[in-house]
Amino acid sequence: MVVARNEARNLPRCLASVHGWVDEIIVALNNTTDESPEIAASFAARVESVPWQGFRDTKNAALALAKHSWALCLDADEAVSPALRSDIESFFASGAHEQFDGARFPRKVWFIDRWITHGDWYPDLSLRLINRHRGQWGGDAIVHEKMECRGPVLRLKGDLHHFSFPTLASHVAKINPFAELFVQQQQARGRRFYVSSTLFRAVWRFFRGYILKRGFLDGYPGLYIAGANAFGVFVRYSRLYEAERRCDPPSPSPSP
Repeated sequence: MVVARNEARNLPRCLASVHGWVDEIIVALNNTTDESPEIAASFAARVESVPWQGFRDTKNAALALAKHSWALCLDADEAVSPALRSDIESFFASGAHEQFDGARFPRKVWFIDRWITHGDWYPDLSLRLINRHRGQWGGDAIVHEKMECRGPVLRLKGDLHHFSFPTLASHVAKINPFAELFVQQQQARGRRFYVSSTLFRAVWRFFRGYILKRGFLDGYPGLYIAGANAFGVFVRYSRLYEAERRCDPPSPSPSP
């Protein structure tokens, strides 16, 4: 199952990774104006139109469209690796699906010139294989919603491949939209800006990703990711400062 909007560039890779071994493919499109419907149809996918209701609620509406109890939930910029496919097939063939209500697995990002296998971006365990009668997309986050499951969850070893940032520019471009959603979320929770917290969080984010989680082993991309994550934290909390204190500039003084 894939929820997408104008993802014609990514859909072929995503759908090819599940075509031929899953019982059905559902592509839930919202406000799509590109060739996504035709691409989905070429992979024998069932195309549905789902109005945008926010990340969590839109994905739950798509989840409800499935005919079977079990669903594999993907984003258009993701693809199931051969190793993960083997793990999922074994999950059902062994009867593990009768003992567990879901399965999570690591998500591995391709960034610039390599797979990122350390730092804050890996293993990024993601619960995406779910008995939809026992779980759904949940939480109160406006962005980065998480799948929630009521029963036991098995960890699989195979990676879900993630092609989220084709260029550095595409990564930088997402900092502000995420910051905007972050401010909305923090204000809804009654959170306030503090300078000390902002500085600590930014420095800690770099240290955690680059040193503790060994992001340095991913070469220069690992350094960039740690630095960009720290900068992203700084921007998000600075935007919260702006939202709390922004006011119009004073009017110019009248001429004597």
